Amino acid sequence: MSADFGLIGLAVMGQNLILNIADHGYTVVAYNRSVDKVHQFLDNEAKGKSIIGAESIEDLVAKLKRPRKIMMLVKAGAPVDGLIAQLVPHLEKGDIIIDGGNSHFPDSNRRYEELKAKGILFVGSGVSGGEDGARYGPSLMPGGAEEAWPHIKEIFQSISAKSDGEPCCDWVGPAGSGHYVKMVHNGIEYGDMQLICEAYDIMKRIGGFTDKEISEVFGKWDTGVLDSFLVEITTNILKKDDVDGKPLVEKIMDSAGQKGTGKWTAINALDLGMPVSLIGEAVFARCLSALKCERVKASKTLPGPEIPKDLIKDRQQFIDDLEQALYASKIISYAQGFMLIREAAKTYGWKLNNPAIALMWRGGCIIRSVFLGEITKAYRENPDLENLLFHKFFKDAVTKAQGGWRRSLALAATYGIPSPAFATALSFYDGYRSERLPANLLQAQRDYFGAHTFRVLPECASDSLPKDKDIHINWTGHGGNVSSTTYDA
Repeated sequence: MSADFGLIGLAVMGQNLILNIADHGYTVVAYNRSVDKVHQFLDNEAKGKSIIGAESIEDLVAKLKRPRKIMMLVKAGAPVDGLIAQLVPHLEKGDIIIDGGNSHFPDSNRRYEELKAKGILFVGSGVSGGEDGARYGPSLMPGGAEEAWPHIKEIFQSISAKSDGEPCCDWVGPAGSGHYVKMVHNGIEYGDMQLICEAYDIMKRIGGFTDKEISEVFGKWDTGVLDSFLVEITTNILKKDDVDGKPLVEKIMDSAGQKGTGKWTAINALDLGMPVSLIGEAVFARCLSALKCERVKASKTLPGPEIPKDLIKDRQQFIDDLEQALYASKIISYAQGFMLIREAAKTYGWKLNNPAIALMWRGGCIIRSVFLGEITKAYRENPDLENLLFHKFFKDAVTKAQGGWRRSLALAATYGIPSPAFATALSFYDGYRSERLPANLLQAQRDYFGAHTFRVLPECASDSLPKDKDIHINWTGHGGNVSSTTYDA
């Protein structure tokens, strides 16, 4: 029996993806390093389906139609390189290796080049949606060797989630771009989660809302502009009680974990000089949460403002303002994410499919939300859109939200509720819309202490201060006239 597709890795995601592929009429060959797991899978979940097992890598390859299409769903890093090394001796030119794990995009860039030299087509594909998405329709973000796309397109698009009938899967671009887009997706996910947590904290501590009341608020928000997977699950989490009838969420340690993809996004943003501040703050908020023992100590020694009881007189206005703060901040996060993707395309020489990226995130994935449909429309209208905030829909939405956004943040700051993601979103917005920032003084400082030079505004140019020149001034009268080498950090 010849199979259409091979998959290595029978953890939850791998098993569910195989079942999804089989349900769409394809024959899949399954392999796992522990062959016992293959047998268990075939005897249980895969029984009666068009799924066959492989006893070894060689057996897996032998059971596949040409060009062979093999997907790996294993832990990122060395395990991926190890599997590729085992596969290559058994493959022919034109065969396709797909890495569906959370690999770091520089690794995918390297693998793409190494396999290209051997005539093997490498695809690094982001897969989002968790185990449920894998089983019934994930968001898939494939990139790499474009020659592979015609061979995997039908399978990938048939098993992916659908948004208004369109598959949440399209070709992203070359080399490691598929994993790059997944990395940014995960960074935005960090930001979305942090924003939701800040809204919850403000409602709880300033508004005095119970968990059930907050759940009701999120439930209503989920029927409007904030309709999204993360708001939906937050609604469900907050109404879940433990066996003693008390909210389960209140018993969970307030120390967040992370697997690194948000950190990768923040580091890459710094490397490319892009102000993706909200994702950075979301990562640092998790780091701060992990300092639980220190925070307990600080809570007993560091003073802050008292929150009066019954502070909120107009609860509906308070809720409406917070909804607008969350919505506007979310728009900023996505605008920053697409700024980063745009800069990456320039820096790495990638031609990326921006409308398709927004559509891929519209369904099946963790950050899926109704407003991603508007991002798709915006990029379809103008694929070279410089910033989402320049599009009428998003400009109007942020303009409408400003009053509530500012009131919510002012309230949080006044009463000592940490809101780093809300604050950095508004700060970015105000910085982005400022024709003039105080970086003129900063450049003067740099030139004063380190002779780092500055440039003058074109309208202020003169014989002594020529335009388009790196200028150093002897500020003290006793310094030298030699300037420092200029460079970009």
